[in-house]
Amino acid sequence: MKIAIMQPYLFPYIGYFQLINAVDKFIIYDDVNFIKQGWINRNQVLVQGSKQLFTVPLQKQSSFLKINETFINEKQFEKWKIKFLKTVEQSYKKATFYEQANQLINNILSNVNDKVTISKIAVKSLVEISNFLELKTEFVLTSSLYNNVTLKGKDRIIDICKKEQAKKYINPIGGVDLYNKEDFYKENIQLNFLKSNSIEYKQFNDEFVPWLSIIDVIMFNSKEEVKEMLNNYTLI
Repeated sequence: MKIAIMQPYLFPYIGYFQLINAVDKFIIYDDVNFIKQGWINRNQVLVQGSKQLFTVPLQKQSSFLKINETFINEKQFEKWKIKFLKTVEQSYKKATFYEQANQLINNILSNVNDKVTISKIAVKSLVEISNFLELKTEFVLTSSLYNNVTLKGKDRIIDICKKEQAKKYINPIGGVDLYNKEDFYKENIQLNFLKSNSIEYKQFNDEFVPWLSIIDVIMFNSKEEVKEMLNNYTLI
């Protein structure tokens, strides 16, 4: 059993989906503190050849609230959604796979109100895009299982691995400075870090802008091409 554990991000970059694809079970860390200025409620798309940030409006952003306690601002969301979808249309309508990608985005952003958390909409983006890409990975919310919220850092990660009987834990490359392989080895768990290799594809006729939201990837590439990209990484 191979698992990964990550906070839910909205329309994340392709490296996030590489991590999903690399494991049998993907644990969504939804009951940890919200990260302000992080990637939970925002990402970047291509606008006139440059990256542009989009941010889903929330009722309150606080590092004292859990991700699954942070709610969408419904009134602002509707205005934002109209503007965002218009930006997507203007920026990508000439992209080869615009129609199917735009339909997927619209489905993910539908039925949102002030009782919907950013966790729920971010998870929806992860699950629906994974389904679109025909990934077989199982998703689990930490808030729905494990009962170990009092544990912190690597101790909670290791506890989840044990409860899942996972022999391999894969973390993004950014975790190299956070986790020690020896700590996991002592618990009979192999720790690896996923490093995305260079990925480049044609974005109209402009100079390539890397590491944008998965939205950009599925606009310019077929499902088969994206699935090939999902394996373009190195485990360290």
